[in-house]
Amino acid sequence: MITVHHLNNSRSQRVLWLLEELGLPYEIKRYERDPKTMLAPSSLREVHPLGKSPVITDGELTLAESGAIVEYLVRCYGNGRLVPALDTPEHLRYTYWLHYAEGSAMPPLLLKLIFDQIEKNPMPFFVRPIARSITNRVKSSFIEPQITQHLDYMETEISKSTWFAGNEFTAADIQISFPLEAAVARAGLNESRPKLMAFLNLIHSRPAYQQALKRGGAYDLLS
Repeated sequence: MITVHHLNNSRSQRVLWLLEELGLPYEIKRYERDPKTMLAPSSLREVHPLGKSPVITDGELTLAESGAIVEYLVRCYGNGRLVPALDTPEHLRYTYWLHYAEGSAMPPLLLKLIFDQIEKNPMPFFVRPIARSITNRVKSSFIEPQITQHLDYMETEISKSTWFAGNEFTAADIQISFPLEAAVARAGLNESRPKLMAFLNLIHSRPAYQQALKRGGAYDLLS
């Protein structure tokens, strides 16, 4: 039995969704973020030394990292589902978007979250103007232009087909969903990029996505 070590409001929601799409039985072990720091509890280190989510256990195997988990589940349990045929242009696009999601799309979004938190967190009054000046400069000169560049790029690419790898839904669409959901919550993704919003509406309408939300619980990326 596959066990998903599921942290609230995290990338592990994608793993639940993938398991629902594949129709696989699984168990959920739940972990809650610290309400002040928003960090994962130390108990996750008992599962994996880094104490991060997502992590799955499958028999004797313990596996972390979203992309690795997606590839493992599709390869071992997919029976050819959710991945384009080898040696096709769609398979190359599938591989690209599977890794682009965490390798390129998420870093500027994570930086924005960190710098937004710096501005919000309490600090001595004499430090506040300096800290805010630095964070505003970094966000306006680097982070926000990077996010805009990536969102524009994804808007153009998804305009080429219904899904990111082609006209068939794949696990790459599951993987890319998290940075797009995060961009809606934290980085201003809205109807000004209609193709990306249409993509999100499509995934939200999938029964497996909805079932994963029911099992995983509330999903709030605004925190």
